[in-house]
Amino acid sequence: MFDKVISAIFLPGLLVILFSRVTYNRIIGLILTVALIAASAYKGYTHTFPLIVIDAASLTLGFYYAEKILKKDV
Repeated sequence: MFDKVISAIFLPGLLVILFSRVTYNRIIGLILTVALIAASAYKGYTHTFPLIVIDAASLTLGFYYAEKILKKDV
């Protein structure tokens, strides 16, 4: 369970940043990351409500950071 919490803290935010850098659009990066998380939840990898909350918080922080990065690059 500890590995799922650590993954939920870091991976969604990093994926948003990665997809935002690749597509140069933070909205597309967020949508792609949410689709991946939804697919993993559908497959049964996200079992508890706290993991969903941690994923959402990481998505929010990653989205905020991606916005700062993309504004700096322009």
